[in-house]
Amino acid sequence: MDCLTCAGICTKILLVLFAGILAWAYQAIQPPIPKTCGAPDGPPVTASRIKLKDGRYLAYKEHGVPRDAAKYKIVYVHGFDSCRHDAVVANTLSPEIVEALGVYIVSFDRPGYGESDPNPKRTVQSLPLDIEELADQLGLGSKFYVIGFSMGGQIIWSCLKYIPHRLAGAALLAPVVNYWWPGFPTNLVMEAYQQQLPQDQWAVRVSHYAPWLTYWWNTQKWFPSSSVVAHSTDILNSEDKKLLPEIVSTRNYTAVVRQQGEYESLHRDMMIGFGTWEFSPMDLDNPFPNNEGSVHMWHGDEDKIVPVILQRYIAQQLPWIHYHELPGAGHMFPHAPGMSDNIVKVLVGE
Repeated sequence: MDCLTCAGICTKILLVLFAGILAWAYQAIQPPIPKTCGAPDGPPVTASRIKLKDGRYLAYKEHGVPRDAAKYKIVYVHGFDSCRHDAVVANTLSPEIVEALGVYIVSFDRPGYGESDPNPKRTVQSLPLDIEELADQLGLGSKFYVIGFSMGGQIIWSCLKYIPHRLAGAALLAPVVNYWWPGFPTNLVMEAYQQQLPQDQWAVRVSHYAPWLTYWWNTQKWFPSSSVVAHSTDILNSEDKKLLPEIVSTRNYTAVVRQQGEYESLHRDMMIGFGTWEFSPMDLDNPFPNNEGSVHMWHGDEDKIVPVILQRYIAQQLPWIHYHELPGAGHMFPHAPGMSDNIVKVLVGE
């Protein structure tokens, strides 16, 4: 066998190997098709749901006084890796406050979570429009309050941008920050970014710069992926850890959260939350120039998931924000006894 023949054989082998690697890589980054609730191979539908204009279904859960008798109507937006049952403000609000103030709260499964249909076309703007449609179909009136926790808190910024005319007031509880929002000083962003665990730095970096790799990154076993997805306690402060046993003991529905698949729930959250936004919260105008409502942001100064230094900067840029910083508190402060009572009373002005 001459050298040219050997070279030709080696070239063919390398091409076959390269094609095999490409085929494997393509398969590895392809997320599975979500198991939509109500489909023949999907989970059953057990929740109350509305049908949106685009044909998707949105599951919801009602809390508090009957909506027709309510004085204050609130839409609650759950956080990352959660569902309609994780409405901490509704679940921990004291019955005395509920009855005395006439509080009604509706929580819902965000697209892809729980029993709400996935939305592969989801954008920063689409969820506020889902909230508006939910409120209209439930007859909440021309204006309603919104409260969001963690990733749900981040979504409240979108509500303030896209549906401010529908809001009576808003509360952002430890809202997740996008490190790529325009307006942050570079040195401040780097300081906050480096406070995260290395695997979380990589997780948000992949979500921003290579969203098509988000599924693979969070399912591969070669490198540590998101500690939030893995439910690591390393991202909790001492106060969070004190609250954890109570949180875990009441969360007997964890299988429901991801039952349609992780890609259209967790991974879509990451791609939208840390992607490129059409606006920066720091450019928002006051939605209540005549003091007909108010916007409140609550944050723990020892939050190890969302660095407090960025929330302080946002609050400084938006003087109309009522900023409440909680000494010693971590990310899970809404679960602390009495906290929900304070949040709701301050929000509705009672």
